[in-house]
Amino acid sequence: MALTFDALRTMLSARQYKPVYLLHGEEGFYIDRLVSDFEKIIPEDERDFNLHVFYAPRVEPDTVMSVCRQAPFGVERQVVILKEAQALRADELNKYHSYVESPNPQTIFVICCRGEKAKGKDLMAASKKPHVEVFETKKLWDSQIRPEIVRCLGARGLQADQKAVEMLAQHIGTDLSRLYNEIGKLADILPPRAKVTPEIIEEYIGVSKDYNVFELIDALAVKDSRRVFTIVNAFRSNPKANPTIPMTSSLFTYFSDLMILHYTPDKSERSVMAALKLKAAVQAKRYIAGLQNYNAFKVIEIIHALRDFDCRVKGNGSRRDEYQLFHELMYHILTAPGTLPV
Repeated sequence: MALTFDALRTMLSARQYKPVYLLHGEEGFYIDRLVSDFEKIIPEDERDFNLHVFYAPRVEPDTVMSVCRQAPFGVERQVVILKEAQALRADELNKYHSYVESPNPQTIFVICCRGEKAKGKDLMAASKKPHVEVFETKKLWDSQIRPEIVRCLGARGLQADQKAVEMLAQHIGTDLSRLYNEIGKLADILPPRAKVTPEIIEEYIGVSKDYNVFELIDALAVKDSRRVFTIVNAFRSNPKANPTIPMTSSLFTYFSDLMILHYTPDKSERSVMAALKLKAAVQAKRYIAGLQNYNAFKVIEIIHALRDFDCRVKGNGSRRDEYQLFHELMYHILTAPGTLPV
């Protein structure tokens, strides 16, 4: 079973160390957090002698391995961290395999390949030894960000209102560094076990509880045109905080999911939640409303309109103001006749 971020941090906090760690993969945020944990293994007053940080492109492997093999100065162990190892060619990274196969038990050697998987067959083969811990990070999918928000809030002793989770997901997306920073801010401000509400998100993070893509989708689902255009006008008044492309992505996800539901035989709330792997009934309600207002033909037409809008905003075929185009897109969605071209 693959080692998780939380499991590895728990092992380190319990002082359950291994001689070698390979941290690699797409999501650099987790690697940065773990490197900080490894650095803290050595008390601050001992770091000059027993914490060694190298940058892979600037140092020879023999130099790093020589430091790894030396005895720590006056303490039980030393930590050696090799950063930016993803910048090395496979043959250069392979040079570390001899040390990884037979490491110094008094050294914790950490190899970091931030942003991509480690290269080198010899190194990866050596990393299968029981004294090596391998942690691979992967970018989160959009569907994974909400559970991650809830998990992160829980880790900081906070609870979450479902709408507040949606607001954070839409505002921050899969930028984990920003997510942890914002939740850290809330944890510093709020008392332990506080419940994070939309009002708190609005006050401390600056996301409007009334004007966000979450509210826009709800308004579109029930075809509340006045509400739709009120929200769009609010977006237009602050375009830097409300770029249309991420919003279009959320709309595309909603209508794509709606198409899935049109081909789901049972359209009850429970079935909708199961089909889309939703966590809360409030999420299912917007899909049930959408099924009532947008038949399959309309959904196909809307998805086509969303793709066309995306091309135009990115500069393919139009120089018009993106919010004028977005306004027209909303009108198209609300009035889509659902007639397929012959």
